Amino acid sequence: MAATARQEHDLKVKYNKLKIDPNLPALERLRAFVLSKGTRSLKQLNSIFKRIDVNKDHKIDFQEFQGALKHEGIFVDESVERECFDAMDQDRSGVLNFDEFLVALRPPMSNSRKNLIQQAFNKLDKSGDGVVTKEDLKGVYCGKKHPKYLSGEWTEDQVLEEWLNGFNGPTNFSGKAKYEEFELYYCGVSASIDTDAYFDLMMRQAWKL
Repeated sequence: MAATARQEHDLKVKYNKLKIDPNLPALERLRAFVLSKGTRSLKQLNSIFKRIDVNKDHKIDFQEFQGALKHEGIFVDESVERECFDAMDQDRSGVLNFDEFLVALRPPMSNSRKNLIQQAFNKLDKSGDGVVTKEDLKGVYCGKKHPKYLSGEWTEDQVLEEWLNGFNGPTNFSGKAKYEEFELYYCGVSASIDTDAYFDLMMRQAWKL
């Protein structure tokens, strides 16, 4: 289930207002710039970090950090970038762990929301291997309501593949979704919804929890 157009709109309006507040702490201001790009922004930023992490140690330097932000169209003052980077680079090694950075950047979520996201992923991950595949989706996610299926342009398998590829980076279509990617996406959706009650209703209706 993707975010609705209303949720996308509400998220962008909320964080476009926040990002111009000069009194926000650096991390909160950067979060506002990222989330003003939409519900998929955290997940897409994670994909960019992974792509530039050529030695797979989950660490990037300041220039790579800046480049990833700019690649996603996130243009924030360098002083904000530097303050956020230095706060995470606690050993002053000149690099930061981008997994830890993304955890810090996520908007706060209640335990009830985290539990719902985990429940939804567990329902999709029928094999229990921590990865959602096209075979896992069959019978859980109905692709037959997709406009391109209804028009005859796509098969149901193509609809499922497109849904999964939405969790990957723009150059890495693995056809699979890991929990971290699923959670990052729903962190963005959660940021567009003010009340736990509505988030609960939305998730239960979407995934029949």
